[in-house]
Amino acid sequence: MQVLPGAEPFSAQGDDVGVLVLHGFTGSPQSMRPLAEALAAAGRTVELPRLPGHGTTVEDMATTTYPDWLAAAEAALADLAGRTRQVVVAGLSMGGALSLGLAVEHPELAGLVLVNPVVDPTPFAPLVEMATGLLEQGVDFVDGVGGDVADPEVQELAYDRMPVRAVLSLVSSLDQQNTRLSDIQVPTLVLHSVQDHVVPPSSVELLQARLAGPVERVELANGFHVATIDLDKDEINQRAVAFVEKVTTAVPLS
Repeated sequence: MQVLPGAEPFSAQGDDVGVLVLHGFTGSPQSMRPLAEALAAAGRTVELPRLPGHGTTVEDMATTTYPDWLAAAEAALADLAGRTRQVVVAGLSMGGALSLGLAVEHPELAGLVLVNPVVDPTPFAPLVEMATGLLEQGVDFVDGVGGDVADPEVQELAYDRMPVRAVLSLVSSLDQQNTRLSDIQVPTLVLHSVQDHVVPPSSVELLQARLAGPVERVELANGFHVATIDLDKDEINQRAVAFVEKVTTAVPLS
């Protein structure tokens, strides 16, 4: 399957601190490349994989579901952890959900960086009802949610449609994951766009209520959902680089 120009994965060899960077639903590595490059410029070893079914065709994505994306993230994490001393996972939107899924199973992670993560499935109940009905009617795709960007000079490389089965898989997986959010004790940086038109603020509020570890919340005033390529991208990059430095700095023995 041919990868769309700009949707290629990104990899950079740096020091013994690894950062796994995960893109969002129907998107591609393009949306996370500025963050990945900023982390690499700071000297980190960075992996930004292309999740299965993404960055090719929406028909390709229709053959995949949340477990496939989580398995790919697990494989990338295992590879990165085998080459570094500590690993931080960073994710946008569904990439944030995948980051949390990894943290549930890997308490050894040094930290999480979540940009407009999708966590709370409740606001998507009408979408689930509609998608279920359409699937019963034999409709396989619905209009996409990509491209929520304020900057008129920037466009997200994302599908304009969503596979219905993939939507249902994502939302049902959120329900399952949320039962274990209280198991996550790693430090978490949450960057939240106040003008997000895709994920309501209830997702961030749910994280703050349930995560057992320290949560730092930063409000982003200018950009929309795909904040990593939008008007707040420089602030995101700076804060993420500083956060990774903070949570991975070895504490000297007294």
